Amino acid sequence: MVLFKSPLQMIAVLLIFLVPVQSKGLKVGFYAKTCPDAEAIIRNTAVGYIARDATVAAPLLRLHFHDCFVRGCDGSVLLNSTKSNVAEKDAMPNQSLNRFDVIDAAKVALEAVCPGVVSCADIVALAAREAVHLNKGPFYEVHTGRRDGRVSSAAEALANLPSSYADIIELKSIFANKGLSVKDLAVLSGAHTIGSSYCDSFAKRIYNFTGKGDVDPSLDSNYVAKLRQKCKPGDTTTTVEMDPGSFTTFDTSYYKLVSKRRGLFHSDAALLNDKVTRAYVGQQVLSPRTSFFGDFAASMVKMGEIGVLTGNAGEIRRICSLVN
Repeated sequence: MVLFKSPLQMIAVLLIFLVPVQSKGLKVGFYAKTCPDAEAIIRNTAVGYIARDATVAAPLLRLHFHDCFVRGCDGSVLLNSTKSNVAEKDAMPNQSLNRFDVIDAAKVALEAVCPGVVSCADIVALAAREAVHLNKGPFYEVHTGRRDGRVSSAAEALANLPSSYADIIELKSIFANKGLSVKDLAVLSGAHTIGSSYCDSFAKRIYNFTGKGDVDPSLDSNYVAKLRQKCKPGDTTTTVEMDPGSFTTFDTSYYKLVSKRRGLFHSDAALLNDKVTRAYVGQQVLSPRTSFFGDFAASMVKMGEIGVLTGNAGEIRRICSLVN
């Protein structure tokens, strides 16, 4: 326990943690001089959409995850396919991504004020922060200065995105390859506290887990019955809340579900199969929010630095779905 001799000493120490951090060419307030209203414009755009529909938040957060895990946080998930290339957004794991319109709206607003300055990759990162905060989660500083990539590959998305059926060994390997720790895995999985999923993302768990018409044994049998009521075999259109009852509120109830074997995905259940991730789940069940918000903010900042393009690398796209 740290003891401070005076309030001024405490303030001085706290200020150390408020100084903008620069990492890999990124820094807090990157657009302070070139486009001072950039973050406010993105925030206002997100507020406009999420105030009308709170479910918009989860897809914005998911976009950032899916962007960063493929080629790094370079906005490549936003690019459209061409005649000669199938882009990330058309890979099977990304076909359920949506709310690209929010990113496009923010880009249009930014181009009207600061043409050619703010990258689409930074818009995605900042929109994810707003999505978390506007759904009652933590507010955290986002390091900006990313530039946009020119390459987007569906094959790379398939190779790099963790499956909803992944086991703990696979999950730890994928996260380690991105420079993320086992704790980051436990923390970032908490993003499943908001949002919904299509039935076909977990249908195998409740109908045909090993190809023999069986059920995933890691899933609570009573929950299986409830899921079967909502999702009939072959259903590709119905959605189910990932955190029933609070799927538009960023909180720790996700971890309570996981502890009760009611995580929607096999990858959620996998958190109970490693001592570090299992301990983190237990910690959040016993002491809700004591560390999760701070941990989530730190892990999001860390994830947001994966494979970033800075300086003269990449470009600043004028339209987020097209290379210049």
